[in-house]
Amino acid sequence: MKKTVTLILFGLLLICQPAMAMDLDSARSQGLVRETAAGYLAPVKSSPEVQKLVNNINAERKQVYQQIAQRTNTQLNVVEQRAGKKLIKKNPN
Repeated sequence: MKKTVTLILFGLLLICQPAMAMDLDSARSQGLVRETAAGYLAPVKSSPEVQKLVNNINAERKQVYQQIAQRTNTQLNVVEQRAGKKLIKKNPN
């Protein structure tokens, strides 16, 4: 079940971010954002543009996490933490 949740999570994350991928990649490469253990982005150097990007991506991620939690009968914070670990590993700062 854990593998299934992980696979679903990554699939949905990839689907949700394509429109913002260039902006997110740019923000990451410039050191403007970082992944958190809670599964969300955090601004490192805040500006209105960075904050808007962080807010939009975090809102999309939360929707995906809630869907996964409901579908797998798992608590939201567990899904968030699993995603956070994977995202940090994938995108070390």
